[in-house]
Amino acid sequence: MLDGVFNAFYQIQTSFSFLLLSAIGLAVIFGMMGVINLAHGEFMMLGAYATTLLAVRGVPLALSIFIGALGVGAFGALVEILVVRRLYHRLLDSVAATWAVGLILSQGMLILTGPSMQGVSSPFGSFHVGATSYSWYRLALGIVSVVLLVLLYLLFMKTKFGLRARATIQNPSIARALGVDTARMYTLTFALGSALAGLAGGLFAPTTTIVPYFGTNYIVEAFVTVIVGGANALVGTPIAAALLGVINAALGTKFGLYIARVGMLLATILIIRVLPDGISALVARWRARPSRQGQSG
Repeated sequence: MLDGVFNAFYQIQTSFSFLLLSAIGLAVIFGMMGVINLAHGEFMMLGAYATTLLAVRGVPLALSIFIGALGVGAFGALVEILVVRRLYHRLLDSVAATWAVGLILSQGMLILTGPSMQGVSSPFGSFHVGATSYSWYRLALGIVSVVLLVLLYLLFMKTKFGLRARATIQNPSIARALGVDTARMYTLTFALGSALAGLAGGLFAPTTTIVPYFGTNYIVEAFVTVIVGGANALVGTPIAAALLGVINAALGTKFGLYIARVGMLLATILIIRVLPDGISALVARWRARPSRQGQSG
């Protein structure tokens, strides 16, 4: 009995952490800038490659992940300045441009490093519950995902950067009139989303094979999570990751990975049909309801 309960918990938290970590960077860029970054998977791939290259040369894994995330963030800022900045309010053009950036990155990495490279082993080892072995590292990823979410909340809700970022998103014209450098805020926000993608890639590097198409293993789930979550990355994305994580874990354990992905896509279609603006819009309406009732009274 205990074995089955822990196995269910482990599978759900693993699915939740992978969905949240892979989607949060994409959600920040889409929710705060209105840009669909189709190079998100390739940014994750860059983080995985940077982390692996540093780790196999003796740099501690945690430091390798951090440096890789910073490097991808800096590269994302460069992409925003050179490419994305000229395509705001041109959704289809930005989609095509970031898709092209992704193709260049994946093909370039294939040319430079070949079809695969030496990976790093998963740290911390494993433990047993009953007859089943579990990875401490995958369990740690669940904790990391929650800590990251808390840090992002504090960044956007408790700092001057967050205040200026939210003002830029809500009304860029008024924000500029009040002295906010909106172009700089867009660059920093895109760099943050890119760094989060690189962080996810670095965290995932010890769990899988490192190849130039590394990001394609996660990009579908990341987009699905963002779509279900809606525009508010801090509210909708974790709820969507939890909901889809339960579906993915339940179906994956019983029927396998393919049926789990089909189930997630079907759940996404149903949720979008009922909530076209995503879960975060439902939460926003629920929060606003008491205030309307108080005003009518």
